[in-house]
Amino acid sequence: MRTQTLRRRMLAPLGALAVATIALTGCQAAQGDGGSAEKTDTVSYALPVGTGPNWILPISAPDKMATHNSAIKATLWPRLFEYNGQSGDMGWDKKGSAAESYEFSEDGKTITITLGDLNWSDGKPVSTRDVEFWFNLVKANAEKTGGYSEGNIPDNVTEFTTIDEKKFSLTMDKVYNQDYLVGNQLTLVYPMPQHVWDKTSDDGEIGDFDRDPAGAVQVFDYLFSQAEDMKSYATNPLWKTVSGPYTVKSWSDSGLVELTANEKYTGDDKAQIENVRFLPFTSSDAEMNVVRSGEVDYGYITASQLTNEKQFTDLGYDIEPWAGWSITYMPYNFAGPNGDFFSQLYVRQALQHAVDQETISEAIWHGAAMPDYGPIPQSIPSDQLSDAQADNPYPFDLKKAEKLFTDHGWEKNSEGLLECAVAGTGDGQCGEGIEAGDLAEFVITTQNGSQETDNTMAEIQSSLAKVGVKVTVDSKPLDSVLTQAQECKTGSTCTWDLVFFGTAGSWYFSPYATGERLFAKETKWNAGQYFNAEAEDLIQQMMFSSDPEISKKYSELLANDLPVMWMPNPVYQVSVVRSGLEIGTQDPGGNFMPQRWSWK
Repeated sequence: MRTQTLRRRMLAPLGALAVATIALTGCQAAQGDGGSAEKTDTVSYALPVGTGPNWILPISAPDKMATHNSAIKATLWPRLFEYNGQSGDMGWDKKGSAAESYEFSEDGKTITITLGDLNWSDGKPVSTRDVEFWFNLVKANAEKTGGYSEGNIPDNVTEFTTIDEKKFSLTMDKVYNQDYLVGNQLTLVYPMPQHVWDKTSDDGEIGDFDRDPAGAVQVFDYLFSQAEDMKSYATNPLWKTVSGPYTVKSWSDSGLVELTANEKYTGDDKAQIENVRFLPFTSSDAEMNVVRSGEVDYGYITASQLTNEKQFTDLGYDIEPWAGWSITYMPYNFAGPNGDFFSQLYVRQALQHAVDQETISEAIWHGAAMPDYGPIPQSIPSDQLSDAQADNPYPFDLKKAEKLFTDHGWEKNSEGLLECAVAGTGDGQCGEGIEAGDLAEFVITTQNGSQETDNTMAEIQSSLAKVGVKVTVDSKPLDSVLTQAQECKTGSTCTWDLVFFGTAGSWYFSPYATGERLFAKETKWNAGQYFNAEAEDLIQQMMFSSDPEISKKYSELLANDLPVMWMPNPVYQVSVVRSGLEIGTQDPGGNFMPQRWSWK
C-alpha cells in the first residue's frame, strides 16, 4: 500500500481555537539570547488562533467540542480511559486514566472495570458512583451532548452494575470489537463528582437526582447553565472539586487560562511544572510577535515560516511540527438550498477534481500539510487505509471537472458560468431537483485568522472559476463557523452550502478511525446530513469486528462517494518549544498533557 509522510519530523496534533490578543506579563523566558530559558515554575503555551477555551464541564455541548477544551478538561477530570499516541502507536495511557484495569466476560458482552486510587480534591475517593453519575446524565440528555451518536454510548449499555466503591461492570447490548469499545466509546466517559454536582440549583441539596430521568434533566440543565459563565470558572465551587493533576487558577472570558498544580492529586501523573498559562490570540501574526519577543515557552509559527527557521532557532526555540491522527474536509449541506446540486455524485466528483491538494500542501502550506483523500487518516501508517483512498480517486484535473458538468446537461453562459441547459433525471441531464437555468454557484463559509486557509480558499475559488463554478468565500471566526455547521441538527435556518473549520485539521479521531460520529445518519457532527446505506452498514460492522478489511471497504467507499470535499490535512501546528523544555512526543490524538512537561 502506498503511504505518504509529512516533511520533517511530525508526530502529533490537536483541534482548533483561541481569542483576544493579550498583554503578557510575568514571563521569565530568555529573550533572543539563543540559549535555553531559565527554569521557572510557569510555562506559557500559545493557543491556536480563533476562540479560546470556552467550556469546562466534562460533558460538552455540540458547539463546544474544540480539542483544547477537551485537553484542558482532562487535566482537571481524567477520563475513564485515556488513549494517546505518544509511544508511536495509539494505545491506552494507564497513567492518565481514571481506570486501573478492565476485564471482559467470557461471552464478551460485559466489561468489568476497576478504578485507580484517585481522590477528589476535597479528599473523597473517586468512586463507581461518580462514573454512574456521568452515565445517568448523558443517558437522560443525549440529544444535548456533543459527540453523541444514537445507539452508541450510553445507549448501548443495558446494565450498569456497581460491584463496590471501586469496581463496576457494564453489560452491552451486543458483543463489540473490544478495542473499539474501550478506545472509542469508554474514552468519552469522565467520572464526575456526584457528591458535589448532583443538585439542581446553587443552594440546592445534594441528592440522587440523576437516578431519576426527570431529575437528571434538571441537574444537567443546571450544570450547563453554570458552564456558560466562563468568568466564574476560577471561583465557582463546582469547578473546585477536581481529581486531575491541575486545577483552575484563573480563566478570563477572552480565553486566557491559567492552571496550577493540584496539591491534593493522588494519582501517578503528577504535574512537573506548577503553573501553565494558555494564551489566546486573534491572529497568527500576533502570536508570532510574542514568540519573537521570547514571551512564550511553547508556541507555533505559520507554515510559511518553515522557509526561515533560523530566526526562531536563534531565539532559543526548537521547531517541532505536530501532525495528527486526523482528517480535513468541508461538509456539503445536503439539506440546504443547494442540497439537490450537491446530491449529484457527478457534481461532487467535478468539485473534487478542482482541488489541487498537492500544490496547496507544498506551495501554500510549505509541506506542513499533506493530501487527504478519504475518511481514514493518512499522516500515520494504518492498516485501515484502502489503496483506493491512498491513490486519490479524483486527482486534480480541471478539464475532467468541466467535462463532468457538460456531460450532464450544463453549458457555460455568456459570463462563463455553468448553467443547467438540460433539466431532468436521465442520461446527459442535470439531475433530480435541478431546474433549467440553475447556476453552478455556492458559498464557502470558512474560519478566518489563517493566511494559509485564506490562500487555500482563494486557490479553490480560482480553480472552480476556470471550470465555470462561481464560489463566494465568507470568512468568520471559528466559533461562528462551528455554530453554523450545527444549524441543520438544531433546527435553525440551515442555509449554508459548505463550511470549513480545518485550519488545524477538521476531525481528530479516537484510536480507531470509525465514522459513527461523523458520517452515520443521526450523529451530531454529520453536519451536512449525508446518508449512504452501504456506509452506514460498514460503520456498524467496524464497531463489532476488528477485521481491517471492513475498514478498507469503508475507506474506499467514502473516498469515492465524497460525503464531503476532501482537503489537504494540515498539522495541528508547527510548534516552537523553548530549548530546555521537555514536552515529550506531541500526541497524534490531540492531547497536550502539560503535567508531563518538565525542564531539563
